[in-house]
Amino acid sequence: MSYAEFCEAVPFRDYEKLKPWVDRAVAGESNILWPGTPLYFCKTSGTTSGAKFIPITKESMPNHINSARNALLHFIANSGRPDFLDGKMIFLQGSPQLQKTAGGTPMGRLSGIVAHHVPNYLQANRLPSHETNCIEPWEAKIDAIVEETKGEDMRLISGIPSWVQNYFERLLEVTGAANVMEVFPNLELFVYGGVAFEPYRKRFKALIGKEVPTVELFPASEGFFAYQDTLDARGLRLNVDEGIFFEFIPAETYFDERPKRLQLEDVEVGVQYALIVTTNAGLWAYDVGDTVKFTSVDPYRLVVTGRIKHFTSAFGEHVIAEEVEGALRDALAAHGGAVAEFHVAPQVNPEEGLPYHEWLIEFSEAPADLAAFATAVDAGVVQRNPYYKDLITGGILRSAELTPVERGTFNGAMASLGKLGGQNKPPRLANCRDFAGALEKATRT
Repeated sequence: MSYAEFCEAVPFRDYEKLKPWVDRAVAGESNILWPGTPLYFCKTSGTTSGAKFIPITKESMPNHINSARNALLHFIANSGRPDFLDGKMIFLQGSPQLQKTAGGTPMGRLSGIVAHHVPNYLQANRLPSHETNCIEPWEAKIDAIVEETKGEDMRLISGIPSWVQNYFERLLEVTGAANVMEVFPNLELFVYGGVAFEPYRKRFKALIGKEVPTVELFPASEGFFAYQDTLDARGLRLNVDEGIFFEFIPAETYFDERPKRLQLEDVEVGVQYALIVTTNAGLWAYDVGDTVKFTSVDPYRLVVTGRIKHFTSAFGEHVIAEEVEGALRDALAAHGGAVAEFHVAPQVNPEEGLPYHEWLIEFSEAPADLAAFATAVDAGVVQRNPYYKDLITGGILRSAELTPVERGTFNGAMASLGKLGGQNKPPRLANCRDFAGALEKATRT
């Protein structure tokens, strides 16, 4: 069939629209999403429908394993530095303990599932132990990981930046060291994914004691989409020929009645796209929810710019993650400070004055002049988003307000929502005040 016929026969869909078929597969029916039954179901946190169950099949599992391997091999080839393989490696991840679905299929977090398939050449030097990885309360797990790793020759550390930062801070508390290099003098590589690293960079340099090389990954339950394959070119190399058919919808048309769908050969550099995938795990024209932008088409390299449904647009401004992260990066460069976490939410009905955007920021190092910092952040969004600029200059919105919160507030909010640790990430942006309310509640408690 032609691509046009495929698009006509297989409309793109999010999890809600795929859910009737997923439910049948979860219940144990065969040949629903893909021939046979899945090897696993990844259980993830949904934003609208509670838990989501994403299949992994015999055919799709190699994509998750080989891509991480290839990212490390590219680093070795490009840097000439294979020495991290001679020491210990730590992967901060979810519990490898698996449950069973109603139909009897093993089920767990993606990182926990993948832990059962780590290649033998990495197993001998891999930490933490299975027993420690199975600890569920995040705070207790971090304490156990610190105890297990503080005397080891750690060379590679991998995980979501916010949770690795949590681990580093606890490590320094326990050991009394001035920085991580005093504890792990041979630390050579930090591997991360899930969120943009730039807001954490300054804090990581202070915690570690120096800049260390980084490798960025773009893994998801739906597939391992891209990874950093070079030390200098911007963007992550798209994982083509790995059991995933990629489609892209220009973000500006996403909410149209019949949005335009593009094959890989039709994408352009610099355009925001919603990512759609059809995979050999049994996902069909599936809306991943991420937005991406290509930095190169030969080879295909992209950056993750946000979530298509995670934005602040209570007033029609449609501010996206790439814009707020860029504004924050510029403000930090101009005024100093370091950010642990942040969240942007609209304040539609303030007690007085015009509506505004509220930035709730947990600083690991506060800038000397918070007012100037807030002004710089707002100016950065005005510069990047013409709709927001029009609302500000037109007197519809007033300038953004910055609300600093105490250390630990974001962890407290995530804990209150049952999402502390593992692969869970605090939302950067919202179109309502649900997460802002959780932060305010955590501040009071």
